[in-house]
Amino acid sequence: MYINKALIYGNLTRDPEIKSLPSGSKVANFSVATNRVWKDKDGRKQESTEYHNIVTFARQAELVGQYLRKGSGVYIEGRLQTRSWDGQDGNKRYRTEIVADTIQFGPRGGSSDGGPSQDTGGTNSAQAPDDNTPDAIEYPEEDINPEDIPF
Repeated sequence: MYINKALIYGNLTRDPEIKSLPSGSKVANFSVATNRVWKDKDGRKQESTEYHNIVTFARQAELVGQYLRKGSGVYIEGRLQTRSWDGQDGNKRYRTEIVADTIQFGPRGGSSDGGPSQDTGGTNSAQAPDDNTPDAIEYPEEDINPEDIPF
């Protein structure tokens, strides 16, 4: 058995682009940024950002176009797919993207301090994320000392 699964939570870097396929079905393309923070060997805080291309189809694409905007938090579950085509200069071009199976909208207002609040994956619900998102749990930012672990 093989597994091709991608899970990300991040913020949209631009508004979704909605197009129609010849069949009339909708397709949405957008990009999500995720951050990674760590300390280097000298103890200095380092940060890097990755950008992920996302594509979704049909009802999910319509909901994404309706409710998500640049800066919105979003949780994506899907599969990785790489497409290729010949560019205008004759060179082969490649694009790796996540084809979304499940999309959960984050808190309204585009903040990234809370969890997802609305699931659009596998449902045909046209409801917007509700405004009654519970406050996010704030965890203390402290380093874990391996000496404190009891095993």
